[in-house]
Amino acid sequence: MATSPVIDSAASMRTEKRAVAGNSVLAAIAITALKLVVGFSTGSLGILSEAAHSGLDLIAAVVTFFSVQVSDKPADADHQYGHGKVENFSAFIETGLLLLTCVWIVYEAVKRLFFRHVDIEPSVAAFAALFISMAVDFWRSRALGRIATKYDSQALEADALHFSTDIWSTGVVVIGLALVLIGRFYGLDRLRDADPVSALVVAGVVVYVSSRLARRTVDALLDAAPAGVRANILAAVNKVDGLIEVDRVRIRRAGNRYFADLSIGLARNVTFQRSEQVADAVTSAVQGILPDADVVVRSVARPARRENIFDRVRAVATRNNFNVHDISVQDLSGRLHVEQHLELDEQLSLKDAHDQVTRLESDIRRDVPEISTILTHIESEPATIETGDEVVRDALLEKKLKAVVAHFPEVLDVHEVEVKHVRGRLYVSCHCTFSDELPLSRVHELSTELEIQFKQKAPELFRVLIHPEPQTDNRR
Repeated sequence: MATSPVIDSAASMRTEKRAVAGNSVLAAIAITALKLVVGFSTGSLGILSEAAHSGLDLIAAVVTFFSVQVSDKPADADHQYGHGKVENFSAFIETGLLLLTCVWIVYEAVKRLFFRHVDIEPSVAAFAALFISMAVDFWRSRALGRIATKYDSQALEADALHFSTDIWSTGVVVIGLALVLIGRFYGLDRLRDADPVSALVVAGVVVYVSSRLARRTVDALLDAAPAGVRANILAAVNKVDGLIEVDRVRIRRAGNRYFADLSIGLARNVTFQRSEQVADAVTSAVQGILPDADVVVRSVARPARRENIFDRVRAVATRNNFNVHDISVQDLSGRLHVEQHLELDEQLSLKDAHDQVTRLESDIRRDVPEISTILTHIESEPATIETGDEVVRDALLEKKLKAVVAHFPEVLDVHEVEVKHVRGRLYVSCHCTFSDELPLSRVHELSTELEIQFKQKAPELFRVLIHPEPQTDNRR
């Protein structure tokens, strides 16, 4: 059975991360053992400090090995955001171990510089061990860095940092041993302190590098947003059409995964479907900044910047889960009167329907206080499919209708006149052609007037439906 590309990619990621972490453990064991043997044989604090450094690298590599196994586990009921924070915590532990190493190195170096001199014996074996260590460190830091960058893993990045700092710190120790050897050969006593001084330089390098990683891991553990990312997300999201405002943007990181939580303001009369479309567009905008981010978008209703009285009435109706239409507002001697049509479930009783309308009108007057009176025309909202006879052509009825249309010069043409018989009632529909530039308000007025006159000319009609068309469309 074929597996999905997503599953294959996740399995490949887990395999690569675990393999490189396991190799790091083996490399750290070998390097630590080698430095300990050479350090005790020569008495070099620089080499011993490097051995301690590598010993903590070994602990860090073991922590990394286990953390990458846990961090890649999928989210579950107790860890809804996954286990990615384990990597961040692992990186934090590793930087802490590095700093502890530095404390010991500084303590021992100061003691050897000012309180107790220790003679060291540089040897070919010591130099060979250090160069071998540098080669292994270079190999492992490159491998770890490549996988860390590929999968954005802070734990592997911290492990790569351990090995890369080993390269520089070991190099400093080599220089220190070389200076001791030169001082002994030329009788320069001052150079005998080159070994503890090189150890202090190692400590300084480790503190500097590890402090940078520590700041990043602490930021991840405290859910600090990456620098500049929030501003970039705001700039991208504000370009989405239909937004009134971006109320909140929150970003957190768990392992190599980002989570974004946004609250956006939309016009309060937008449909649920439109709200979903805008939320999808916002999600795409965020993922353009943070690929594969888990994005949650919350929509909040807000008054539009330029909201007229019709929009405000519709907004109140929408809030009450009603859909009003044919809204008319008249200014009667400075007092606004609103008329509207409202469809309600045809199964409702008149009493229940009237109660709902009363509550709606009360809400409208409260939200739009300049309205003096409201009159609502209650219509039944069909809930059943009506059965009827086949659509037919009625030449006599069509002639009557065209005679009516002849009195309306703005109606350029009438066609596709169809007649239906539904439950013993006569339904007629037709297409009327108007000028392309005719305002929609005038089209509606003409359609309403035609419907009235059609019924006057043919009283047997129960319902008339007129479909308006522009002149250019009708020419095709």
